[in-house]
Amino acid sequence: MLTAHHVNAFLLIGVCVAASAAAFWARRSHAGSAVAQLLALAQTLLVGQVALGLLLLSDHHRAKDHLHYAYGTFALLAVLSPWLYAPTEPRARLLWFAVATLIAAALGVRAFMTA
Repeated sequence: MLTAHHVNAFLLIGVCVAASAAAFWARRSHAGSAVAQLLALAQTLLVGQVALGLLLLSDHHRAKDHLHYAYGTFALLAVLSPWLYAPTEPRARLLWFAVATLIAAALGVRAFMTA
C-alpha cells in the first residue's frame, strides 16, 4: 500500500503540472475535451491519493511530519474549490482550474517532502 501511495504521488505531481500547463495554454486557443479530461485525471489521482493515505492511516502507518496531512488536505481543497467558486465564464473558469491544479502540484511536492 505504501508503494502505491509513493507511485501515485509521482503520477499526481506530473499529471497536475501537465494539466495546469495544458489549461493555461488552452486559454489562448480553444480548450478541447483533452484538457478537461486531463484536469479530471488530476482530480481523480488526488482523490485516490487521499484515499490511499486514509487506508495507510487506518493500518497505523504515520507520516514522520504531521504537516504531511495538512498539505494533502489543502491540495484536495484547492482542486475542489473551482467547482464551488469559479465564475461561469469559460475562460475565467479554466483559469481557476489551472491555478488550482498548479497549487495542488506544489502542495503535492511539499507533501512528498514531508512523508
